[in-house]
Amino acid sequence: MTQTTEAAAAVPETPSPRKPRIHRAWFVAAVTFVTIIGAAAFRSLPGLLIDPLHQDFGWSRGTISAAVSINLALYGLTAPFAAALMDRFGIRRVVAVALTVIAVGSGLTVWMTAAWQLMLYWGLLVGLGSGSMALAFAATVTNRWFTERRGLVTGILTAASASGQLIFLPVLSWMVEKHDWRPAAVTVALAALAVVPFVWLLLRDHPADVGLKPYGAKEFVPKPEPVPGAARRAVSVLFKAARTGPFWLLAGTFAICGASTNGLIQTHFVPAAHDAHMPVQAAASLLAVIGVFDVVGTIASGWFTDRFDARRLLAMYYALRGVSLLFLPMLLAPSVHPPMLFFIVFYGLDWVATVPPTVALCREQYGEDSAIVFGWVLASHQVGAALVAFLGGVARDVFGSYDMVWYFSGALCAAAALMALVIRRKQTPVPSMTPAVA
Repeated sequence: MTQTTEAAAAVPETPSPRKPRIHRAWFVAAVTFVTIIGAAAFRSLPGLLIDPLHQDFGWSRGTISAAVSINLALYGLTAPFAAALMDRFGIRRVVAVALTVIAVGSGLTVWMTAAWQLMLYWGLLVGLGSGSMALAFAATVTNRWFTERRGLVTGILTAASASGQLIFLPVLSWMVEKHDWRPAAVTVALAALAVVPFVWLLLRDHPADVGLKPYGAKEFVPKPEPVPGAARRAVSVLFKAARTGPFWLLAGTFAICGASTNGLIQTHFVPAAHDAHMPVQAAASLLAVIGVFDVVGTIASGWFTDRFDARRLLAMYYALRGVSLLFLPMLLAPSVHPPMLFFIVFYGLDWVATVPPTVALCREQYGEDSAIVFGWVLASHQVGAALVAFLGGVARDVFGSYDMVWYFSGALCAAAALMALVIRRKQTPVPSMTPAVA
C-alpha cells in the first residue's frame, strides 16, 4: 500500500449532514388538514337547520334556503380575494381572522328573532369567514410548500372537509334532535375559536421562513415580497383569465360540481330523507358516511391526478355522479336499505374527487396565479351551490318533493362531463399574469 493511500485511509470520512426524515412541508400540510377539519363544523350545520328553524319561527324553507345560498355564494366569492390577501398579509393572519368571524357569526344566531338576522349572521358573516377558509387556502399551501406530490396533497387537504363532516355531523344532528339547534350553533362557534391558536402557533407561511426548499424542489425558493393591492390583483387576474376558454369551461364544470354537492346533497338530503319518513339522525349519519368515502375518493383522485389526464378524470367523475343522482328518488325510504347504502358509498367516493384535477388544470393553465384563478373557479362552484340551495327549497315548497331537483342535477352533471373533455391541454406553464412588484 502506498504512503498516500495509507494517509487517505487514516483520515476518517466527514459525515454528511443528515437530512430530516420527514420534510417540514408535511407538517404544514398536517396543520392545514386539522385546521380545515375544525372549520368544517360550520359546513355541516345548514342542512340540519332547515326543519328546526321552519318549526321554531315559521319561516318558509325558501327563506331559510336563501340564507344558506348567501352563505354558499360568499364562500366562493370571497375565496379569490382571500388568496390574494394571503399573498399580502400571510396565511396565518388571514385564516385566524376568518375563524374568528365564523365564531362570531355562528354564536350570534342563538339570539336571532327575524329572518334577516339569519341572513346577516349565517349568510354574511359565516359566509365571509368560510370563504377565507375555502379550498383556495389548501391550494395556496400546496403551491408554496410542494413541487412534487401536489395532486396527492391537494386530495388529502380537500378530504379534510369531509373528515370534519364525518366528525361533526352525527354530534350536531344529535344535539339538534335531542336538545335544540342552539347548542349546535354554539358548538360550531367554539370549534372555530379552538382552532385559532393552533393556526397561529404552528402554521408557517412559506418554506423560506424556516430555511427550507419546497418539498421536491431542486433549488431554494426565496419568499416573495408581500403583494400590495390584494383586491386589485384578484380582479386583474380574473379579467385576464376570463379571456381564455379553459377558464370558462373550468368555471362551468365547477359550478355544476357545487350545484350537485354543497347546494343539493349537503343542504337538502336530510330534509328530503325526512320527507320520506327517515329519522333525521339516520339521514345525518348517512351524510357522515359520505364523508368517510369522500376521504378515500379524494385522496385516490389526487393520486390519479399525478398520473393521468385530469380532463378525462373530471369527465368520468361528473358522468358517474349524474347517473347516481338519477336513481336517488327511488332510494329514499323510511329506513336505510342496501341500495341506499350503495348510493352513499358510490356518491361519497365522487363527492369532491373533482377538486384535485381542477386544481391541476388551473396550475397547468395559469402558472403562478393559479391559486387566485382557482379561487374564482371556486366562486363559480359556490354560485352554482347557492342557486340550487335556494331553488331546491323553492321547489320543495311548490311541488311538495325534491324529485325534480335530483333529475335536473343529474342532467347538469352529464353536461359537465362533456365540458371537461373539451378543455385544451397546455404543455408549457405560463408566467404570472400580474406584473412583478419592484
